[in-house]
Amino acid sequence: MCGIAGFTWVDEALIRKMLDTLKHRGPDDEGVYTNGKITLGHRRLSILDLTPKGHQPMIRDNGNLVIVHNGEIYNYKELRKELEDKGYAFQSNTDTEVIIYSYKEWGYNCVKKFNGMWAFVIYDKNKSILFLSRDRFGIKPLYYFIKENGNLVFASEIKAILHHKKKWEPNDLAIFDYLMYNLTDHEDFTFFKDIYKLPKAHYGVYSLDKKELKIKRYWTLNVQRSEDYNEKEIKKNLEKLFMDSVKLRLRSDVPVGSCLSGGVDSSSIVAVMSKLIDDTSKINTFSAVYPGFEKNEEKYVNLLTNFLKVKNSKISPDEKTLLEDLNDFIYHLEEPTRSTSQYSQYSVMKLAARYNYKVLLDGQGSDEIFAGYPYFWGYYIYELFKKGKWLTALRIIKNCRKKIPNKGWLNSFYFLFLPKKLKIRALKKRTPFLNEEFVNSYLEKSTVLEKILNIKTLKDAIAVHINYKLEELLKWEDRNSMAFSIETRVPFLDYKFVEYAVSIPSEYILNNCYSKYILRKTMDKYVPKEVIYRRDKVGFETPEAQWLKTPEVISFIEKILNSQDFSKRKYWNSKVIKKLWKDHISGKKNYSMQIWKIIFIELWLKRFFGEFGGIESEI
Repeated sequence: MCGIAGFTWVDEALIRKMLDTLKHRGPDDEGVYTNGKITLGHRRLSILDLTPKGHQPMIRDNGNLVIVHNGEIYNYKELRKELEDKGYAFQSNTDTEVIIYSYKEWGYNCVKKFNGMWAFVIYDKNKSILFLSRDRFGIKPLYYFIKENGNLVFASEIKAILHHKKKWEPNDLAIFDYLMYNLTDHEDFTFFKDIYKLPKAHYGVYSLDKKELKIKRYWTLNVQRSEDYNEKEIKKNLEKLFMDSVKLRLRSDVPVGSCLSGGVDSSSIVAVMSKLIDDTSKINTFSAVYPGFEKNEEKYVNLLTNFLKVKNSKISPDEKTLLEDLNDFIYHLEEPTRSTSQYSQYSVMKLAARYNYKVLLDGQGSDEIFAGYPYFWGYYIYELFKKGKWLTALRIIKNCRKKIPNKGWLNSFYFLFLPKKLKIRALKKRTPFLNEEFVNSYLEKSTVLEKILNIKTLKDAIAVHINYKLEELLKWEDRNSMAFSIETRVPFLDYKFVEYAVSIPSEYILNNCYSKYILRKTMDKYVPKEVIYRRDKVGFETPEAQWLKTPEVISFIEKILNSQDFSKRKYWNSKVIKKLWKDHISGKKNYSMQIWKIIFIELWLKRFFGEFGGIESEI
């Protein structure tokens, strides 16, 4: 829901420019608030209380409190009742009004009472401050930039902030982490130098008098195991918490649909929706399918939708639609992505928009919480070896060799035993196209390797993924959906559900060569066995290797690789990249992941900093 923006001086023309850039996030309404100290702006996507009473910026407490808010507080009804019992009178049926009165009643600690996804800024006139906050997992974005004179600029997207300077520079440290480690959003910096994120699970207090921003954490995830759990109890608790989470996320004054990939996570969501909604024919799901592709999910999508008797709409992106959409795709993502899998998500959102859906549920977060990626097995086996449980570890290796299709888990296990120098050498070998001088300049400045080296157990790995890897997926989720004025909600990231799930002992998470073992066991009474006990589902894959060999894409890629700008980049050795490209086209080896990663960052550099760059061209 919505896009927010603002700064700590008055300029109505400038805020209008920022809001125009955010129009896709909120096409239903626009609002601006100014006084002698601040300017606040809002673009509205109407989901709760569709009347003008939900207009923002929302002003309450005799003009002393003003809020701009993006997201949803799902437990707003319960909080509203609590506040009404304390004497508060409400003028709307929005969660936004609940936030503003919660702040008035409980101050900065109000955020601890919220269950939802949010990014909001409250202007407190009496205290002469701005109170900023983001949700616990960073589902909703909030970026900021502090000018040389100390003034604060904030917005839901980086694009809106770009109006505040004529010339911006790329952040080379972010580019290094992306190219070397495949990692983004693990720190508070962005790919744009001087633009930062308000950290997830934090709030900020900006003093308008001192021109100073202080940031404080309000929530920390604890992944320590509980010893007294048994499988029956875990299943019972998980089921209740998940049911509660989905039920809360169905609160809406507009229809709610769901993404459906054919895997465990999205299938579990749709199955629970079908239990909570009386007429399943009213449920519509949206899928990307790839006929002829060996990892096409259509069989499992059809199996589930026929079983539950829910509607399904499909889209089949291909290399032609990718090239057509590429400029818009890069623009909306704002920062580079590593593969075309995010384009698949973008296409699903485009499909849902054709059916006029404003709200979709999605399965993001489950892979991180329940160790869904194959390499989590490497961490678990490493933990067992370190604890002296060698026979158990060897038995798992023997049993899972044939049952887990992706053998990357064994590589991750071996990697963990390497000393630091050999780890770095292995990572460099994986990225032979990088400029050595560039690598040496940023190797010590990066914090990524330190985070990897500190992983000693499966629970450590889960914590690292939730804290440092999940947010990039949530960023793409937000940009892809909001590009089409759609709000996505992620039931697996209800904080109560997560807090319980990460406390489950490791042997219930990875078991019998199944990842997400306890989730599968919990949901198998709702989801067909053929879907819930699949082992071949990994991520949201596209035929990107095949696309790279089509005439249209070959021509497009070679034009980029042969350009002068590409050859002059300080980040890579263009000759090595051209060799990888030649080997991929000839079928010698599959380098699609490396090639797409490089192409996406080159297109991003051109879009925002090169000959096609500049935000003004979009508005």
